[in-house]
Amino acid sequence: MTRSFRRTGLRRIGVLGACTVAAAAFAAAAPAQAVDGFEFTLYAKEVPGEGATETGQTPKVGDVFTVADDLYKTKGGDTVGRDGVTCAVVRVSGDQADANCVGTFVLNGGPGGQITAQALVTFDVSNETPAAYDIAVTGGTGDFKEARGYVRTTPDGDYEQLEFHITTR
Repeated sequence: MTRSFRRTGLRRIGVLGACTVAAAAFAAAAPAQAVDGFEFTLYAKEVPGEGATETGQTPKVGDVFTVADDLYKTKGGDTVGRDGVTCAVVRVSGDQADANCVGTFVLNGGPGGQITAQALVTFDVSNETPAAYDIAVTGGTGDFKEARGYVRTTPDGDYEQLEFHITTR
């Protein structure tokens, strides 16, 4: 995703959205099932919120923003899931800002369930393309019960590439 606070106001800097999936998509994507875990890649694209505007304002401590993404097995392919993310700006210093973000990925099918994740994301408010970062997996439901691991999010044009590395033990 190529968003920034400067360009999009109080929209998310990365994806915690990070993060999500569907049964046929998982089978078609052929995620590698590691011993007691999963590894797979999805692509996230933001779903604009109703009434969202691009303010171009510099973030301030206490600003809160939410983001929702559709998730795809391939860029422009079938939708295989969704995510929801809420972030709060906790520090601003010069061109740097920290946002504490919490999100949930909904994964439908086999494997299925939800994955919860969070990250303290540091970003340059003047940069149009945020850097890659890792999101900690904090838990899950269904096939992702007791999930741990991380999601690596990397900007990829109009999308974000999400590499899931999950253990379930």
